Amino acid sequence: MRIFIIGFMCSGKSVVGRELAQLTGRRFVDLDRVIEQRIGPILPWMQQHGEAKFREVESAVLGELLTGGDVLVACGGGTPMAADNMDRMLAAGRVVYLDVPHEVLLARAIRSGGDRPLLFGLHGQALSDRIGELMRVREPVYRRAPVHVPGGGTTAETAQLMAEMLGLQER
Repeated sequence: MRIFIIGFMCSGKSVVGRELAQLTGRRFVDLDRVIEQRIGPILPWMQQHGEAKFREVESAVLGELLTGGDVLVACGGGTPMAADNMDRMLAAGRVVYLDVPHEVLLARAIRSGGDRPLLFGLHGQALSDRIGELMRVREPVYRRAPVHVPGGGTTAETAQLMAEMLGLQER
């Protein structure tokens, strides 16, 4: 079974995904890390080539993960927004929305050090306003996921809850 974890930037998709993979013995893939292996660091690449070109690369890499064996994929925050990615993920496996409160996202974004191209450097808004604006656009798409897991707790608690909600067996 393929599992796709979606949610906003800084929601914890990668850390929870790694923990869930360890808990259940599944293979874990961080979509952004695979993309970075191909194009280099995302922020400078995106600044040079733009978001639309990045989404093309992201969609192509996602396409490679839609077939084949069992995999647990932590998607980028915008992955479900591009092209027909959400429909493709829903058809290929289970999609889980890691739903984290705005305040937690803001605190994590501040701690991230500014490496989020859509939050820092490309827009002149206050960070909290930028998160709110992007969430208003993205949340309706995120909510199409059949499974919604509340985030904001510890990584272990969230991974355990996600395993239970997905009916996954621990190793």
